Amino acid sequence: MTATQLRDRLDETIEEGQTAGLHAVVAVRGGETLLEYYGAGEDFAWNIPLGVVEFGPGTLHDLRSVTKSVTALLYGIALHEGRVPQPSAPLLRHLSEYPDLAADPARARLTVEHALTMSLGLEWREDLPYDSPANAEIAMELAPDRYRYVLERPIVDPPGTRWHYCGGATALLGRLIADGTGQPLAEYARTALFEPLGIHPVDWMAGPDGVASAASGLRLAAPDLARIGELVLGCGTWHGRRIVPADWIREMLRPRPHLRTHWGAGYGYQWYVEAVAEHRMVAGMGNGGQRLLVLPDLDLVVAINAGNYTEPEQWRTPVTVLQRVILPALS
Repeated sequence: MTATQLRDRLDETIEEGQTAGLHAVVAVRGGETLLEYYGAGEDFAWNIPLGVVEFGPGTLHDLRSVTKSVTALLYGIALHEGRVPQPSAPLLRHLSEYPDLAADPARARLTVEHALTMSLGLEWREDLPYDSPANAEIAMELAPDRYRYVLERPIVDPPGTRWHYCGGATALLGRLIADGTGQPLAEYARTALFEPLGIHPVDWMAGPDGVASAASGLRLAAPDLARIGELVLGCGTWHGRRIVPADWIREMLRPRPHLRTHWGAGYGYQWYVEAVAEHRMVAGMGNGGQRLLVLPDLDLVVAINAGNYTEPEQWRTPVTVLQRVILPALS
């Protein structure tokens, strides 16, 4: 199927009303762009209304929680440089300003890997609207000390035993990166990842404390998001240049058998791992329908932006684009 035919197929699906809120799609296979689509619609930067936006290849878009997957890439780079602790390291040993929390034997068991795999075992609710201060991520952003807010949550499970979605886990990773590199997270990301990939412009939104949100603050254009997917597909290399260690990519994308999402997907280090139409897929996923999908055996990367931030079935649009438009064209 040609790029024109694929675009026609997407247009038909849009006209049928099956892709509500779709803002952008970029699909790349073997380094060649198969599909590039930009729409228009109301959009937000976090909860700040932007009005109706005409999207294009240079338009920045919230990635929301796809940011978490990018943070995991940055952790791997910093680890290779010897600037952050190994995944097996005790977490609170590297956050020395919380000796009261470290004195709690249950919290002293927390490791960096528990944060990487979202298995800290701490109480955390993000199933509430993201404009509500009762949502744990919003409460964290509003707290006087975001890291204490995360670390002092009540313990509900032994660490490492259950996957439980937690933006606070990613915030801790961002803190370790900033401490270890001596640079704000966004600045380290610029020099270690974005500039080597030729990604510009970039916006990384920050909370009231001025700290970039490692969990949800990144804004990129759709082609640049796809470029990050190509980096993952290339096991950490881009145009022959090594940016992320290959062993980190493999470990990052290795699902932990005992940690499953509530819908049954596997989970590695801030990346989802599941099968779609018998193809292995690794994914970064964000509120509103943001997706970075990498299907290695098809040599395929798909970046999707959408604006369905408050929709209960916001997953439908990216699933439709992948399963009804792109994958059938490759069979």
